[in-house]
Amino acid sequence: MISNIERYKKDFDRLILVGKRLLTTMKIECSPEELQELEKKDEEKYKILSSFPSIKDSYQSWYSEAKTLIKQLLQDRLEDFVRHYETPKSRKEITYENYRIEDYLQGLVITRGSWKEKVVGPDAAIPHLQQQIAILNSLKSRFESSLFDIQQLTQADLFDSELDAAKELAKNRFTRAAGAMVGVVLEKHLSQICQNHSIAPKKKVPTISDFNDALKQNNIIDIPYWRFVQHLGDLRNLCDHDKKTEPTIEQVDDLIAGVMKITKTLF
Repeated sequence: MISNIERYKKDFDRLILVGKRLLTTMKIECSPEELQELEKKDEEKYKILSSFPSIKDSYQSWYSEAKTLIKQLLQDRLEDFVRHYETPKSRKEITYENYRIEDYLQGLVITRGSWKEKVVGPDAAIPHLQQQIAILNSLKSRFESSLFDIQQLTQADLFDSELDAAKELAKNRFTRAAGAMVGVVLEKHLSQICQNHSIAPKKKVPTISDFNDALKQNNIIDIPYWRFVQHLGDLRNLCDHDKKTEPTIEQVDDLIAGVMKITKTLF
């Protein structure tokens, strides 16, 4: 099984490649005359560049993936990464300095006067995409640094193995054993999230419910997410504590799928 650190490296390499293609596409979209000129000089390169998907079609998926990876491995740069995309909430007028990629995706161009002189347009987004790629590229040193904390990556590998084992147990109709194993994964992961955010549940020996409440009270998760975790905790209790009602395969499958989602999306 591929390790999480190898998976992150693979995702990183792919995202860097896609990011560079997006940057090339953005420059072409801002200066289409250069692409027309290239058609005369290098037809093969022209065909390659003109086949790249548009920014509107491909940027959002790249941004979401890159944002998730940065959140996992370089959280102190996450705010900077997002800032290059989102329009400033305090913005009163649009200038070259506060134009963002979000404006680019809307095709926003600011002009003035009866001659429609351009004040700022899509080309102002190019430096922001360059900076986003630079932030993403800085992850490379994290992989190579001896100071890189691999505790959570190692733990994630262990969780993946335990979830795979729980799937096999459920497949063979050992529903209680599968549910109990997944419940341990959920509790450990929620404990790690609380540590990540320096949150200490009130109880000395906290349970899934205690970790869940602490995360909601500290605004790490919202109410719908809290209810989702609460539901998973109820399913775990059905498998682990309620000896009168036998958990169904569907309930255990829901528990496994839910915990898999949480371990991949809550950090």
